[in-house]
Amino acid sequence: MNGIEVLPSAFQPVPYYGHHDHPFFVVEGVSGIGKSTLAALLARRINGTSLHTLAPPHSGWSDEAHGMSPLPNLAFYLSGLLHVSDRVRRALVLGPVIADRYAPSVTACQAAVHGVDTTDVDRLLAPFFTYLVVPTRTFYLRCSEVTLRERMAVKDDTKQDDTDLFGVPGRLKQLMTNFETVAANDPAAIVLDTDGLTPDDLADVITARLENRRA
Repeated sequence: MNGIEVLPSAFQPVPYYGHHDHPFFVVEGVSGIGKSTLAALLARRINGTSLHTLAPPHSGWSDEAHGMSPLPNLAFYLSGLLHVSDRVRRALVLGPVIADRYAPSVTACQAAVHGVDTTDVDRLLAPFFTYLVVPTRTFYLRCSEVTLRERMAVKDDTKQDDTDLFGVPGRLKQLMTNFETVAANDPAAIVLDTDGLTPDDLADVITARLENRRA
């Protein structure tokens, strides 16, 4: 984030004090891999708050966003990311926070949808990175295509992004590549292979890692 200008004071995030000891975790990966289920499990285990990016009211506008041209579409998801970062700040006052998607999803998904490199997306997002709450750890979930198809078959809230994974030629492969690229450049990244693991298994793996780091 070298060279990023500091935002004018009027656009700085509102500070929320008293949360500095509470961690902020993010669960990342392609649609249908199990992020929402895992985030909810982790929140219960560590007595934290689970949030989704996009959060309301943006979540209710996502269908309209699909019809936007590329730059307004990116601006929509950036707005949702900045908004959820404010929600993270407020929730951290109370305890740990786990986000289902965060900045890595905006980069990886926007690059895949619009056919550009992840660095092109990050260059456009860069002036706003200083606004975002920095995650303590980001858990990147990955699995085989066979496993993903099995999980998607039982997903009960399928959206256009989900169907596009298999309906748009090359979309899944590009998204997986993009998430690998983003994770490789993320100092907070922990990559987890999820084939053959249940959500409870993954929650066990993550909580064990967290306990080992605190020991």
